Amino acid sequence: MALKYVQEYRDGELARQLIAAIGDIEGKKMRLMEVCGTHTMSIFRHGIPSVLPDSITLLTGPGCPVCVTAQRDIDIFVALSMVPEVILTSFGDLMRVPGTLSSLQQEKARGRDIRVVYSAFDAVKLAAENPHRQVVFCAVGFETTTPTVAASIMVAQQQGLTNFSIHCAHKLTPPALAALMETPGVEIDGFLLPGHVSVITGTGAYLPVFDQYKIPAVIAGFEPVDILKAVLMLVRQNVSGVPALENAYPRAVCDKGNPKALAVMDQVFKKADTVWRGIGMIPASGLVLREGFNRFNALEKFDIQAGDAPEPAGCACGDILMGLKKPDQCKLYKKRCTPMNPVGPCMVSSEGACAAFYRYG
Repeated sequence: MALKYVQEYRDGELARQLIAAIGDIEGKKMRLMEVCGTHTMSIFRHGIPSVLPDSITLLTGPGCPVCVTAQRDIDIFVALSMVPEVILTSFGDLMRVPGTLSSLQQEKARGRDIRVVYSAFDAVKLAAENPHRQVVFCAVGFETTTPTVAASIMVAQQQGLTNFSIHCAHKLTPPALAALMETPGVEIDGFLLPGHVSVITGTGAYLPVFDQYKIPAVIAGFEPVDILKAVLMLVRQNVSGVPALENAYPRAVCDKGNPKALAVMDQVFKKADTVWRGIGMIPASGLVLREGFNRFNALEKFDIQAGDAPEPAGCACGDILMGLKKPDQCKLYKKRCTPMNPVGPCMVSSEGACAAFYRYG
C-alpha cells in the first residue's frame, strides 16, 4: 500500500499531461525558486528542467540546511570537537563541510571523538552511556528537525543528564523568503515551498510573507508529478496575474501543521537573529535555547569563542543559494571544488545545489 502512494506520483502519462499543460499556457519568462534541498535533488534527478519550456527557469534557493549554515558555526563545531572530554555528534552531511582551518572529518582523522548519529536522541543515549564524558550535538536544520532536537533536550532534562549539550544553528524558513524578496538583484516570480518543513509549520506560517509581497507560492511534494503540478499552479498564477498561497501537497500538509511539534519547539527554543551563508543576518530567523534550558548550551558550557569568518575564496555558494548563479557559473566548479574535494558546502551536502548539479546536471 505504501508503494502505491509513491508510484502514482511517478506516473509517466500524468507527468506528460502536466508538461503539456504547462507548455500550453506559458507565455512569459518566469523564475521559480525552490527552497528545499529534497526538491533540489528530485528536480535534478528526474530531469525536470529539461522538460519545461525555455521561458521557465528553476532556481535553487536556500533550502539546504547544511549549505546555509554560517562559516562561524562550522568553526564552532570544529572547536567543540577539540575539547578533550567531548564526544561530538553530528549528522553525516556536516562532516566534510570545510571550516576556516579544518573540518569535522579532518579532526576525526586526527583522533577527535566525532560520531555520526541519525538523530539527537542517539546523542542523548550516548550521554547516558558515557556519564564521564561530555556529549555535544551539532544542531543544524530547519523546522523539520528542530522539534526532535527540542524533544531530545527535554528527555535529557527529565533524565537529569548534565553531560549533554548542543550548539544550535537551527533556522526558520519564512524569514529567509522575506529576506530574498528584499535582496537587490534577486528576481523571483514564484516560490516552490518545502513539503517537509510545511508538514510541521502548516500553510499558515507563510501567510505573513505572502500578504506582504503577494508572490505566487505553492507547497509541493517531492515526486515528479508533485513538482510538475506545483510548477503548473505557479505558471497559472503568473499568467493570470492573481498570486495565491496554495497547497499542492495536501496528503501531508494542512493549514495548522503539527501543533505538538510546534509546541515542543516553542517550549525549548526562542527566535533570534542569525546569519545565513550567502544572505547574511536575517532578523528572527534563527533559534536559541530559552533561559530554562541554558545548561544545554555548549557555547556557555565550554566557553568557545568564535568570530565572524570569511567565505572560502572564490566560492559562489552564496550567490547560488540566492538564485543569482547556477553551479556551473562558479569558477571553482569541477576544478578546485568537487564532491571528493569540496570548497563550499553546496558541493558537500547531498541536498546541495552543486552536488546535485554535479551528479545529475
